[in-house]
Amino acid sequence: MATFQEKYINPFTDFGFKKLFGSEFNKDLLIDFLNQTLGGREHIQDLTYLNSESQGKSESDRKAVFDLYCENERGEKFIIEVQNVLQFYFKDRSLFYATFPIQEQAIRGRDWNYALKAIYTIGILNFSFPDSRGDQRYRREVRLMDVETHEVFYDKLTFIYLEMPNFQKKEEELETQFDKWLFLLKNLPKFQERPVKLQERIFERVFQEAEIAKLNSEDMRAYDESLKIYRDNYSIMETRKLEMEQARQEGLEKGLQEGRQEGRQEGRQEGLEEGKQKGRIEIARTMKQAGLPLEQIASLTGLSQDQIHQL
Repeated sequence: MATFQEKYINPFTDFGFKKLFGSEFNKDLLIDFLNQTLGGREHIQDLTYLNSESQGKSESDRKAVFDLYCENERGEKFIIEVQNVLQFYFKDRSLFYATFPIQEQAIRGRDWNYALKAIYTIGILNFSFPDSRGDQRYRREVRLMDVETHEVFYDKLTFIYLEMPNFQKKEEELETQFDKWLFLLKNLPKFQERPVKLQERIFERVFQEAEIAKLNSEDMRAYDESLKIYRDNYSIMETRKLEMEQARQEGLEKGLQEGRQEGRQEGRQEGLEEGKQKGRIEIARTMKQAGLPLEQIASLTGLSQDQIHQL
């Protein structure tokens, strides 16, 4: 059962997110959130909710089930997804899902010049991507790029990921409407009263819709079930973090011990460096056995994905 110490629903649950953004009545909330997320580059006047389940060309093809799937007044498509746990091949999944609204635009039975409307994937993530530069970005925008000139090669396929753990701003640090949206989504279940900086009408609507006390019995049951799934996922995520840290510590200690031993025996710096490398390999092997994605292991250990694949 949901705890009534919490006044407002958790927007990272399936029920909570769709309660706030998934109905015609609350369409203005989604429009404002998307406009802010797009950074003012795209101004959405209106949205139409589309079927959240997309089938391939035949019944045997795999299908995509979106959290929310919308179209603006220019026919541009928006996939909005909430993800609580980093999955294997998450990036592949994002790209695969984006192919459905692309294929839907094909005009069959007559000539077609391949002109496409833009596709936007908005991912609200309760985790962070491994970042080789160590950046703590909370908004990551990805498009097809020319790797030599760094110019955008194709601007009609955009992936925007909001990495919520990296958003650390406090209320007094909020500057933009986008800041306020992220602050609200990250902290909504913790609020007992509306923060001073969230007094605008659009946020008043969010708080009204999010009150647990206003849920009817059917919605309460649905929210409880959704909250249970969220908590199970959270437990999995925390377990992975602990396993990863344990693997890192064990591998590092083993590598340092071997390095010190070889360094003493040989009296050379090379022994210590070789031991450290063995430690990185041991860390990578343990993380791989724990089921962590190769790109994440590579980012944390400094090994290449090819090296990790061969372990």
